[in-house]
Amino acid sequence: MADQLAQVGELPLSLLMGVLGVVMLVDAVPLLGVLVPGDVAVLAAVGVGGPAAGLATFASVVSGCLVGWSLSFLVGRHWGDRLRRSRVGDWIGEPRWAAAEGVLRRGGGRMVLVAPFLPVFNALLPLAAGGLRMSYRRFLGCAALGAAAWAGLYLVLGSASRSLAGLLPGQPSPLLVTMAVGLLLAGLVLLVTRRQLRAVTAA
Repeated sequence: MADQLAQVGELPLSLLMGVLGVVMLVDAVPLLGVLVPGDVAVLAAVGVGGPAAGLATFASVVSGCLVGWSLSFLVGRHWGDRLRRSRVGDWIGEPRWAAAEGVLRRGGGRMVLVAPFLPVFNALLPLAAGGLRMSYRRFLGCAALGAAAWAGLYLVLGSASRSLAGLLPGQPSPLLVTMAVGLLLAGLVLLVTRRQLRAVTAA
């Protein structure tokens, strides 16, 4: 796997970032997003692209997320009720849909901001926000801040892990160290975020 990702790293930067943007767009789509490991894709891009690709990775992640979430928001705004009663709505599950609406009613834009850190909910909250008639300007502003924070977190973790790989004995693969350490540290951050979310919903 490391060899295959290393070959990906040899692709032109524009093509690599384009693929990353598409991955992030798909990651924001309900149901499909569960099948796409967005965090792994970001860490892999940092690992194979190196420090010089940091800004391009950041822009691709934020752009892909905002396009995907905006599409979900518009679908929720215009076809949310119909989608909720459809087979797709059954696959998502009424409890998850209701939970997403409840979170938004309690936390509003703050919950859109932390949505990128919440697996599954990161795709459902834009749909629910559209269905609840949240202002698109408010949604987009909160979503942009959330996407930037999420992308920045993974870039910092990925860059730090890549630097750590150069200090370890035996010179292990920077890509593998980046993904392993980055996912471990990011998992801790996501755990704290989910606990804070439960505190907000309980209140």
